[in-house]
Amino acid sequence: METRQLGRTGRQVGVIGFGAWQIGADWGTVDEDAAMAALEAAVDAGVTFIDTADVYGDGRSERFVGELLRRRPGAGLTVATKMGRRANPHVPGAYTLDAFRAWNDRSRENLGVDTLDLVQLHCPPTEVYSRDAVFDALDTLVEEKRIQAYAVSVETCDEALAAIRRPGVASIQIILNCFRQKPLDQVLPAAAAAGVGIIARVPLASGLLSGRYDASTTFGPNDHRTFNRAGEAFDVGETFAGVPFEAGVEAAREIAALTPPGASTAQLALRWIIDQPDVSVVIPGARNPEQARANAAAAGLAPLDGATSAAIGRIYDERIRPLVHAQW
Repeated sequence: METRQLGRTGRQVGVIGFGAWQIGADWGTVDEDAAMAALEAAVDAGVTFIDTADVYGDGRSERFVGELLRRRPGAGLTVATKMGRRANPHVPGAYTLDAFRAWNDRSRENLGVDTLDLVQLHCPPTEVYSRDAVFDALDTLVEEKRIQAYAVSVETCDEALAAIRRPGVASIQIILNCFRQKPLDQVLPAAAAAGVGIIARVPLASGLLSGRYDASTTFGPNDHRTFNRAGEAFDVGETFAGVPFEAGVEAAREIAALTPPGASTAQLALRWIIDQPDVSVVIPGARNPEQARANAAAAGLAPLDGATSAAIGRIYDERIRPLVHAQW
């Protein structure tokens, strides 16, 4: 698998990673055997970067990843986790050094490591980006060898630009896919100029860009695609990339028609993301080995031709841009 540098971490990672939210919670039920099989299949297929968070299943996802690290000690894996969303209430004042240490202790225990490879602030309140004390506290965690590097997972492009201006931020995690193209305008160029990595999340728009859904598709009650369609639980942009479901189904049908022979529509969508040279890694989720292997195989597809890329841009401009571009 092609590798790229993950920003200021200096680490090389495969361009297709593994997003471990799905095996933690909020995507329907994934049992332990299926979760571990998906992780193992991803590593076997060349994945070297895994993204998790302390709140995915209240630590369940981190514990699965920790078990993987024990099973695959020589796999050269880079694990990124997140912290901040355990704060209740989730307010800027909760982002303190004492809180960071407590959250860090819990994640290190879950993952079974002394030092975390990369810790990301987990979509913090916008005010956090202007607080020097927050980033001083993160520098302290590095000095204490609790973490090797830190980053920010953001909701908006403006937040990403603010984080990129912080000299200690190693990478930015942001929603980027065929339905969320705004980061191409300013965020990716700014990150490249600063040497900051880009981790692309929600790459398949919560499955819309698999091309398998129609207007009648339903999801389980414990799936965020049921309970967060209007942002009831967290930012609505995390569910279907903020695109109304019916509109997304129609647009995804047009993108599916562009799929090259021998590939899936999901692989087409992942290839579009890694065709952006300033992306470090994209993190699709998987709930079974077959999905994990298919995701990794997208790295082996030829770059999309100009006509296909232009068609994806046209679909975005005509169908999706009016719905999401101004919001994030």
